[in-house]
Amino acid sequence: MSAKSPRYRIGIDIGGTFTDIIVFDKEMGEIARYIKVSSTPRKPENAVINSLKKLYEEGFKDVEMLIHATTVATNALLGQIGLELPRTALITTQGFRDIIEIGRQRRAELYNLFVTRPRVLVPRRFRFEVRERINYLGEIIEPLNDRDVERVINKIVENRIESVAVSLLHSYANPIHEIKILERLREKIPNIHVSISSEVDPEHREYERTSTTVVNAVLMPIVSRYLKSLEREISQIIDVPLYIMQSSGGIASTKEVTRLPVSIIESGPASGVMAAIFLAEHLGITDVMSFDMGGTTAKAGTILNGVPLVTTEYEVGGKIHAGRIIKGSGYPVRYPFIDLAEISAGGGTIVWVDKGGALRVGPISAGAEPGPACYGLGGENPTITDANLLLGRLNQKYLLGGQMKIHIDLSKRAFKDRITKEIGIDPVEAAIGAIKIANSLMSKIMRIVSVERGIDPRDLSLIAFGGAGPMHACALAEELEFDKIVIPRVPGLFSALGLLAVDFKHTFLKSIRRNVDEIAPEILETEFKKLEAMGMSTLKEEGIPEEKIVFRRYADMRYWGQGYELLVPCEVINDEQDIRRLVERFHKAHEGKYGYSMPDEAVEIINLRVEAIGIMEKPRFRKIKKKAMKLDDALLEKRLVYFEYENDFIETPVFIREKLAAGINIEGPAIIEQYDTTTVIYSGWRAFIDDYGNIILQKI
Repeated sequence: MSAKSPRYRIGIDIGGTFTDIIVFDKEMGEIARYIKVSSTPRKPENAVINSLKKLYEEGFKDVEMLIHATTVATNALLGQIGLELPRTALITTQGFRDIIEIGRQRRAELYNLFVTRPRVLVPRRFRFEVRERINYLGEIIEPLNDRDVERVINKIVENRIESVAVSLLHSYANPIHEIKILERLREKIPNIHVSISSEVDPEHREYERTSTTVVNAVLMPIVSRYLKSLEREISQIIDVPLYIMQSSGGIASTKEVTRLPVSIIESGPASGVMAAIFLAEHLGITDVMSFDMGGTTAKAGTILNGVPLVTTEYEVGGKIHAGRIIKGSGYPVRYPFIDLAEISAGGGTIVWVDKGGALRVGPISAGAEPGPACYGLGGENPTITDANLLLGRLNQKYLLGGQMKIHIDLSKRAFKDRITKEIGIDPVEAAIGAIKIANSLMSKIMRIVSVERGIDPRDLSLIAFGGAGPMHACALAEELEFDKIVIPRVPGLFSALGLLAVDFKHTFLKSIRRNVDEIAPEILETEFKKLEAMGMSTLKEEGIPEEKIVFRRYADMRYWGQGYELLVPCEVINDEQDIRRLVERFHKAHEGKYGYSMPDEAVEIINLRVEAIGIMEKPRFRKIKKKAMKLDDALLEKRLVYFEYENDFIETPVFIREKLAAGINIEGPAIIEQYDTTTVIYSGWRAFIDDYGNIILQKI
C-alpha cells in the first residue's frame, strides 16, 4: 500500500510592494489559505518566514513542496541596497579582455553626446587573459598555457575574488580549455564560484556569450547566499523541499538555480503568465493576453494556442521606455525568457510634475516602504493607488478585507502638496489625469506584445490580475477593443497560484552552425539524443520519475548570411525527408515573422535546443455552490465613482465578491470588492460569475 502523498502545496511570490503566499489543498481541489503582506525589501525572506510560521501554527504542516518566485537576481543588478555585487573576475582568451566593455557599440540614447553606458560588472584590473586558441570548428590551434592559468589563479587569490567567469573564444565548439580552467580553480580555491560559458551559454557571438557568463558569475554568490539562508530558515519551521520559478516558465531545484542564476532574472513575471495559461486551459480559451498590474509595475504577455511567446535574448538592469527595453542600456543575457512588455505603472507608482509643468506617472515607485500616501506609513508622494482612492474606486476605509486601514485624507494632502501647489489643479482633477496617463502607458505595452508582434488584440481574451489589474481592465479593454475579460478568483495572488501550476523545465543547447545540405540526418538525431540524455539526468536528480519526463526539440535557423535566427519546432530526424520538413517549417515561420520567405536560398541550422520537462500534477478547481440569491444580498454600499468614459462621478453599487453565487449577472457601472483586489465594471459591460467563481466580463 503506497504512502499517502502530502496534502498541501505552497506558492510564494515576492513582489516589490507585497509578498503573496497561497496554499493549495490537493485533496479538496481548492485554495485553502492565502496571505498578502507588505514585502520587506532589505531582507525579502522575512515576509516569507513570518507568514510560514503563521501557516504552521494554523495547522498547515502536511506540505509537499514550496515553490518560490523571486526578484533577488534583478534587484541585485538594479543596485538594491543590501545586495552589493561581489568581487568578480573574468578569464578570457588573450586579446579579448575588453570585449564586455566594447560590446556592440549600441547607444542607448542616439542623440545624447553625454550618454553613459551601464557600469562594467568586472573592472579591467580583474579581467585576465590566457594564451590559447580554438577555431570555430572546435579544432585546437594553440594549447592552453598552463603557466598563464597558474598566474591568473594567483592573482584571483591575491585580489580576494569571490566569483569567476570563464569565457574563451569558440568554447561553444570545444569546451576543453574552459573545463581545464574550471578544474584548476576548484582544485586551488575549493569554495570559489565559477561560471564557464560552455555551460552557461554554449553559442557563438562572443560578446553576448561573455556577457551572459559574467552576469551569471556576478549573481552566483548573491543567489546562493539568499537561497541557503531561506532554506535554512524554512527548515527550522518545516521540512519541505524548495523549488524556484525560472524566467522560461518552469521550476527548478535550488541546486540548479544556484548553478545558473541567470535563469531566474524574470522569475516573478513568468509565474503570472503561467497562471494565465493554466486558467485559460481550464476555461477552454486558447488565445489570451495576460495583464498583471501589481504594486510596482504592469506587465503584459501573449499566449497563442496555449503557449506563451518566448524570446531567447534579454537585457537585464537596463532602462525601459514605453514598455520596451532600450538596447545598450543593460547587460545582454541569452536564456529563454517569456516575452513580456513591462512598464512602471503599478499601484505604488508615483505621480509627479516635471520641470515643464506636465503631469507625469512613474517610473519611480513608492514600493513597500513607505508605500502609497494612503497607507499611512510615511509616504508623502501621491500614487496610482491614491488616485483610485480619490476617484471612489477603492474602499475608503480599508484594504485586504479590513486588515489594512487606509486614509483618504493623506491621499488628498499628497496630491495638494505635490501636484496642486505645482500646477494649480485640484486633487480630483490630478487623480483623473494620473489614471488616464497610467492607462495610456499600459495600453502601449499591450500593443507591444500584440500589434507589434503581428497579432490582433481583438482576437484575444484578456486575463487581468494583480492587486490593481481588475481596476483598470475595462478601460484597457475599451482602448484595445477586447470584448472578453476574465478576472480570476484571487487576482491579487494569481501569480502565486501560477507557481503551483507549472512543470519542471530545463533547456539544453548544442551549437551546430552548418548548412542543412551539409548535415547528415543521423548527426542531428544523435546530437538531439545527447541533449535529451542531459535533460533526463537533470530531472531525475530533481526527483522526477522517467515516465513523467517529456522533451521538446527546436532548431535555431536562418537564411545563409542573416544576422539572427528563428526558433523552429523540430521532430525526430530519421532521414532527408525529415530535414526537408524542418526547412519548410522554417520558411513558414520566416514568412509569419517578416512577411516573406526565400525558398531558393540556403538555410543554416545554428543551434539545436531541447526543453526537458518534468510533468507535475496540476491543481484542480472545485466548483462554487450555486444558490438562489438576490443581487442585493451581496451589496455592500453605493458610492460615487468616477468613470472617464462618462467624464463624471456616478452613484455605483459596490458588491462583496465572496457573497456572489455562480450564475449571477451584474451590469455596469458597478464595483466588486474582495480581499485582494477591486474590480471596476464600466457601463456597457456585463459581469457573470462562472461555476468556478471567476468573473467573466463581456462587452454588451
